[in-house]
Amino acid sequence: MTIVVAAILAGCASHRKVADGTRQKREFRGAWIQCVNGQFMGMGTRAMQRELSRQLDVLQRDGVNAIIFQVRAECDALYASPYEPWSRFLTGVQGKAPSPYWDPLAWMVDECHKRGMELHAWINPYRAKSKTTTELAATHIARRQPGRAFAYDGQLILNPGIPDNREYICRVVADIVRRYDVDGLHIDDYFYPYPAPGQVIPDNEQHRLYGNGIADRGDWRRYNVNLFIKQLADTIKSVKPWVKFGVSPFGIYRNKRNSPAGSDTKGLQNYDDLYADVLLWVNNGWVDYCVPQLYWQIGHAAADYKTLIEWWNSHASARPLYIGEDVERTAKYADPANPRQNQLPAKRALHAQMHSVQGTVLWYAKAVVDNIGNYGTMLREVYWRYPALQPAMPFIDGKAPRKVRRLKALWTEDGYMLFWTPPKGRGWKDEACQYVVYRFAKGEKPDIGNPSNIVGITRQTFIRLPYEDGRSKYTYVVTALDRMHNEGKPAKRKVKL
Repeated sequence: MTIVVAAILAGCASHRKVADGTRQKREFRGAWIQCVNGQFMGMGTRAMQRELSRQLDVLQRDGVNAIIFQVRAECDALYASPYEPWSRFLTGVQGKAPSPYWDPLAWMVDECHKRGMELHAWINPYRAKSKTTTELAATHIARRQPGRAFAYDGQLILNPGIPDNREYICRVVADIVRRYDVDGLHIDDYFYPYPAPGQVIPDNEQHRLYGNGIADRGDWRRYNVNLFIKQLADTIKSVKPWVKFGVSPFGIYRNKRNSPAGSDTKGLQNYDDLYADVLLWVNNGWVDYCVPQLYWQIGHAAADYKTLIEWWNSHASARPLYIGEDVERTAKYADPANPRQNQLPAKRALHAQMHSVQGTVLWYAKAVVDNIGNYGTMLREVYWRYPALQPAMPFIDGKAPRKVRRLKALWTEDGYMLFWTPPKGRGWKDEACQYVVYRFAKGEKPDIGNPSNIVGITRQTFIRLPYEDGRSKYTYVVTALDRMHNEGKPAKRKVKL
């Protein structure tokens, strides 16, 4: 055992005390599962399902309540798309269907929901070919209509300056949202390509045709991306208003040397280099949540983590703010204030101090599953020890469902069970889709605000009770959750276990 890991384990008790004193009943606890790194490529149906099941089981035990699953890496699909070819990151050959046949997105929706997790479908909107892809399927958009994409640094990029590309991406997204019971639609930081030395974005013709009177090329490119974000948001809400639209931008909006409102950093910028005006999207309510990728360590010379989390906390509070965390880097670097341990405790302490931060997304899921630097253990035993509901989004829906009905305990062939009937509700804003079950010992005042009392979050209308000898009295409380995790009033039932 390394000194760093030993020190963290030794400090577990003190950190648990802090965590217990600041329990968060609502917190987004996400993890990115990506395909573009090739972790599933050519694995085969059964092996991939086993691996995904293993990852989901571990992540569930570690407290994760949302999975962000990459389903479109390069205008391809890890689902049955009528518009785009099967991904090579699934089968090894773009356009080749999996055999035995399955639909990974449909399967993941079911598996995540069974575990009480949300599933957010993650797409890369503009990237049409990554650097490692050598052949595109005949049905690929860049093969069918090559003028829609431009080459840049070994990639192909759908040109954001072409209005038909916005229409095309929105059509693809509408299909996903319409046919799959996803909880969110997620895009990351790839808008205009990351700058590469000697490379020029070839969009003179598009600027001439669609310039809309905007002379400055940077302003025009930002205008294109802004139009896309607004159109994508409207598309999602027109199909299913409850599906959350999230964006995960690069971690620096602007540097202070470029703008007085920027952060005290010296790195690549969303606004100036990627033409992504993220704060405009947040402040206009075009996105439902924002996850800046703060992958650096505390003390980084050009992009200090503490500086950046404080900046985003101050500037992006118009919508729920979650922080994208690099698991490996957090585990690798020592805390400058306590060199005997890694930076996880210090970063979690910063999270607790930020009034606008309502969650975390982990990059990447497998690093947590592999328990790099004891990261997963610390989540499970300390920071995410108790369950958490999703953060409220009253701008989508703030009305809670009604109380569950007919709460009763009965013996069955499967044991002693607690049953209830869903509350009456009409429409997605009123219908219950999950339930929270709490347990309280005899004489304990029921407190549903404390997540340590939660014994289950389920989509079923029953839960098995841990019967022993019938001598111990408990009060069980059940509440209903709607799609936006608004929580109804409690229903109570006393039982003897």
